[in-house]
Amino acid sequence: MFSDFYFVYLLSGLIMLPCVLISVWASAKVHSTFAKYNAMPTSTCWTGSDTARMLLERNNVYGVQVARGKGKLTDNFNPSAMCVTLSESTYDSTSVAAVAVSAHEVGHVVQREEGYFFYKLRSFLVPVTNIGSALAFPLVILGVLLTWLSALTEAGNIIVFIGVCLYGLSTLFSLVTLPVELNASSRAKAMLEENGVLVNEQEKKAASRVLSAAAMTYFAALLTSLLLFFRFLLYVLLLTGGRRKR
Repeated sequence: MFSDFYFVYLLSGLIMLPCVLISVWASAKVHSTFAKYNAMPTSTCWTGSDTARMLLERNNVYGVQVARGKGKLTDNFNPSAMCVTLSESTYDSTSVAAVAVSAHEVGHVVQREEGYFFYKLRSFLVPVTNIGSALAFPLVILGVLLTWLSALTEAGNIIVFIGVCLYGLSTLFSLVTLPVELNASSRAKAMLEENGVLVNEQEKKAASRVLSAAAMTYFAALLTSLLLFFRFLLYVLLLTGGRRKR
């Protein structure tokens, strides 16, 4: 049993290593791409905050505030507060990178207003995933303990199955997040062009590269989440299967 655990632990570590490297690379790519195109001013001299407010108005959204936040690349849309928060690196900047990030966050606002399916699904999954993540480990441990009692093996297996499903909610959340972010970026590109914020091909290509680099982080997050789920599942199968052999 100990040798099996050691093998699975070693194997899972080897599997996770590429994911860690990919995540580090994706994060570095986002920061380097943003830094590169943050030095490229837009021809129209729109700031990130002005862009956000204008795009909200053009989409007939009037109940959402645009506020200044702290840090770098911490931009987000909070639907509870109905506020688009732009980081210090975005709010007053007239760069192509800044307006691209601002437009992306407005893209999320438009998703909410239009009732975009994956956006609604992700919003539903947020509290469910938080609860599931908190209950997953306790339920699996309880289920494994019950499987060790011959009279309660069936009940233990059911509880283990529920625990595994709850743990898998985080992977489902990452999977649903991907189309939400890709769609927001697609909306951002279209809005920037249609509303004349970006007026030449060089600026449009630069904005596209910024948004594409950001998308890579969500692909990396999904891959990492999938492998974490399979590693968790391997441990559970080893615990329950190993005990049955005794």
